[in-house]
Amino acid sequence: MEASENPWKTLSSRAIYENPWIALREDTVITPAGTPGIYGVVHYKNLALGVIPIDSEGYTYLVGQYRYPLRQYSWEIPEGGGKLGQDPLSEIQRELLEETGLIATHWQFLLRMHLSNSVSDEEALIYLAWGLRKGTARPEPTEQLRLWRLPLFEAIEKVHSGAITDSLTVAGLLRVECLLHRKALTLPPNAPT
Repeated sequence: MEASENPWKTLSSRAIYENPWIALREDTVITPAGTPGIYGVVHYKNLALGVIPIDSEGYTYLVGQYRYPLRQYSWEIPEGGGKLGQDPLSEIQRELLEETGLIATHWQFLLRMHLSNSVSDEEALIYLAWGLRKGTARPEPTEQLRLWRLPLFEAIEKVHSGAITDSLTVAGLLRVECLLHRKALTLPPNAPT
């Protein structure tokens, strides 16, 4: 079998639930083993977008908020949903301003990932931003956010220690660490180490 060949056969699909952010469907399938089965799929109506802002001193900014599904507080890179069909860069620029009040002059695409591809089609794009200046934060009314400015390397260490577990934050910060290690990214000369 070719790697791109689909071993699943979909017999039917039915909508289970839908809201403005997700749609859940259940498919009746024939599995790769040739047996009948069902498969639940969550379709996301937005892109997951994240950004690692780095200021002229080599500090980054994390956003803290309570995450309802986990029932716990979480520190994360600025992130949010971007409308499908819109320019993702414009969407994450809006999100950075909304959550942090920061505006960035320079942007670099870091990575693309699928967040839980066994049950969903959610796609994430993560960017790096620098050349920061202050604007006015405009969080959504449902968000109670805290902003934390810390050295980039301290944020990366919090990923390694397990203190940060958000998938976009973990992947984005580890990608930046990898780029720094390969000398494909340079921090400002006065950045804390």
